[in-house]
Amino acid sequence: MISYEPFFETLKRKGITQYDLENHMDVSKGTLDSLRNNKNITLLTLESLCILLNCQPWDIFKFVKE
Repeated sequence: MISYEPFFETLKRKGITQYDLENHMDVSKGTLDSLRNNKNITLLTLESLCILLNCQPWDIFKFVKE
């Protein structure tokens, strides 16, 4: 299973809120909902988030064995 827990930890570490992402950085509400609910996102979205947050993919997601 993919978990986006590292994404929220990265936001906290960088002092960025979900409000900032949605209202100042053009991240869609749908993308944030997908991340909150551990739903699929595209690689293009992952790349955009990495560029936006200046981070690596493992700062966005982790693989959790079920």
